[in-house]
Amino acid sequence: MRKEIENLEENKHMDLKRILTSVLGLPAVIAIIVFGNNIVVDIFFAIVAIIAINEYFNAFEKGKTAKPIKWIGYIVALSLAVLRFFHLESSLLDVSSDMIIMMFVLVIFAVFVVFFHILNSGMKTTIVDGAVTIFGILYIPVLIMFLTLIYSAKNGVILIWYVLICGWATDIFAYLAGKILNAKKHKFSKISPNKSIEGCVSGAVGAMIVSLIYTIICNTYFFTNISYIYIILISLLLSVIGQVGDFAASSIKRYNGIKDYSNLIPGHGGMLDRIDSILFIAPVAYVLLLNI
Repeated sequence: MRKEIENLEENKHMDLKRILTSVLGLPAVIAIIVFGNNIVVDIFFAIVAIIAINEYFNAFEKGKTAKPIKWIGYIVALSLAVLRFFHLESSLLDVSSDMIIMMFVLVIFAVFVVFFHILNSGMKTTIVDGAVTIFGILYIPVLIMFLTLIYSAKNGVILIWYVLICGWATDIFAYLAGKILNAKKHKFSKISPNKSIEGCVSGAVGAMIVSLIYTIICNTYFFTNISYIYIILISLLLSVIGQVGDFAASSIKRYNGIKDYSNLIPGHGGMLDRIDSILFIAPVAYVLLLNI
């Protein structure tokens, strides 16, 4: 009984942390995206990428499963802040295409550097260390790059919120469903024991509702002409994809025996804990949103 009371108090304390962090942090994110320009937003996402990939690397070090080559990951993550300046000046390419090409070149270069590092280390750095490093680059900076591409597009300031809404609304509604239906919830996967089928469904429904409300506001006050049916369908898809991203991040944590990637954000864990679903949503949203 005493243990149950202690757990209840701990959960209440954690809930308060979550709320306070959201209240303080969300306005800062809104201000950067709404009032910033392409350069400011690129720098912001580069900082997010550096923090997230550092947490990813630390997870493998804490789990003693690999020793990633950190500095290579940091360089690629930092490149998000400067890719926009490497315009190829070709009439056949736009800035988005140029950024994708430059990131592709960087990844190929990183692969070469990783293998050179492995050989130069006398095999003290293993192929597993190199693979974890390259995977981290593909997983975090490359996927975050699609957020910068969405923001750079026409009506990008409006469109990028669909990515954030589908990621965060899914988390919030899934969390609330887990709290309300605690006694009745059915476990979804051993990868993330706290996730339930009820939570996954509630998260998807919540993302659709919030996305629809946001679309109504945009069409009414910002004179957009976004199809409500289309938004309902893609928000459902993006929510499901985001939940896959959440499970993917959880699988890395479980493999390395950690609960959170860090304690950077009180009540939420680390940066990667906060953006894991958004990472998977971003490239799919880039393809789907630019057509509306």
